[in-house]
Amino acid sequence: MAPLVCLAGLLVTFLLWVKVKGLDHVIVHQRWMFVCVFLLPLSLIFDVYYYVRAWLIFKMCSAPKMHEQRVRDIQRQVREWKTEGGKTFMCTGRPGWLTVSLRVGKYKKTHKNIRINMMDILEVDTKRQVVRVEPLANMGQVSALLNSIGWTLPVLPELDDLTVGGLVMGTGVESSSHIYGLFQHTCVAFELVVSDGSLVRCTEDENSDLFHAVPWSCGTLGFLVAAEIKIVPAKPWVKLRYEPVRGLENICQRFTEASENKRNAFVEGIQYTLDTAVIMTGTMSDHAEAGKINRIGLHFQPWFFKHVEGYLRGGRCGVEYVPLRQYYHRHTRSLFWELQDIIPFGNNPLFRWLLGWMVPPKISLLKLTQGETIRRLYEQHHVVQDMLVPMRHLQPAIKSFHQHINVYPLWLCPFLLPPGKGMVHPKGQEEELYVDVGAYGEPRVKHFEANASVRQLEKFVRDVHGFQMLYADVYMTREEFWQMFDGRLYHRLREELGCEDAFPEVFDKICKSARH
Repeated sequence: MAPLVCLAGLLVTFLLWVKVKGLDHVIVHQRWMFVCVFLLPLSLIFDVYYYVRAWLIFKMCSAPKMHEQRVRDIQRQVREWKTEGGKTFMCTGRPGWLTVSLRVGKYKKTHKNIRINMMDILEVDTKRQVVRVEPLANMGQVSALLNSIGWTLPVLPELDDLTVGGLVMGTGVESSSHIYGLFQHTCVAFELVVSDGSLVRCTEDENSDLFHAVPWSCGTLGFLVAAEIKIVPAKPWVKLRYEPVRGLENICQRFTEASENKRNAFVEGIQYTLDTAVIMTGTMSDHAEAGKINRIGLHFQPWFFKHVEGYLRGGRCGVEYVPLRQYYHRHTRSLFWELQDIIPFGNNPLFRWLLGWMVPPKISLLKLTQGETIRRLYEQHHVVQDMLVPMRHLQPAIKSFHQHINVYPLWLCPFLLPPGKGMVHPKGQEEELYVDVGAYGEPRVKHFEANASVRQLEKFVRDVHGFQMLYADVYMTREEFWQMFDGRLYHRLREELGCEDAFPEVFDKICKSARH
């Protein structure tokens, strides 16, 4: 009852403030109040709606039948586009503000929008050890269902709202990726509606080239309508070990050793300064030791990255047992550490107890309400980037991040990159250990300039045969982009499948000029 009373009081205060100052002023200068009073309750309503909807549809066993109808509707729309002359490119009709990326694609306003309302889990096949899902099913849905029946995805990215379609057409990584690879490497089949309206299924053995070309293509080869993903048995707990490390050379050495040790089911690092970090390793467990349980997903608990920092300040190692699903979504409540810039007092114990049950606000709602002023401020004074570099170049990569943007904490997540023929693979023919270096926050370098600084990072990543995640701002030229990514198979399939007149090239969807 207390949280509701508090919420009502804040709502009254907010409405009075808006009346005096005006909505635009509040959104820009008192954004925390706008977020707490308006966006948090609305985000909660969104979550409840999608949870109830997913549960009802799956329990009523109507999802497979509805799926077939939805696929036919997409095919009809594509064929109508073709009959009408195909005058513009096609794209999904999902509004750009609903995506997890902080940017909104301008192309949505000029391309033919194809309605794709597909957000359900279709089937869990424990004999084949696969789950079949629609593209808009998100990680929160998937983990809730699978963990409840003793299964999980081998790679389950942290944020609840990340969708299967985004993780397939883009990419995804998790602290188990040093064993299983990127999200795409755990997928066994894709189903797409291609430019002529036909439905195509692709696997390692069937339409193999298309199967390898779909990841990182950002919806420019066809519309994903279903994916089959491997599942593995799950245990209820994660035994998590925290190790504070000082000295950059020591950090890189210990992180590499932990990542190469396949006995670690999970490996993650959070780097708080150039010379300090906490390395976490975990294993699944059937039981938890009394007195060492930490239910980090409860709303009143400290934000995870702040909890981890306590081990660094204390200079001590530690072991805890965390419920599996809470471990997977450990960074959701604080959006890694982005929420501290939106709600500066969000980790205060009083706030967590009173309003923490509504955190986090939806990224989509933050985008929808940010306005032009905040958009410009974020663009010029905020960085959200994930760069994927070979593990052997981790130390110079961290130095490059420090020199060009100086954003902390940094997220370190190792992953195994197997050889292949798609857009992303090692330079040689052997699998290689890589690391995702994630920077999310306000740059601390003097005279930061987004274009110049990020281009320096992009150049470093190209030089070491690394890759930039495409959800973020990309400042590369077209030529530089195709130096970073292998476009041979991608371009051949675009020609064979008639994509050149149906979908824009991937660069034209993700480059800086295509987003605002």
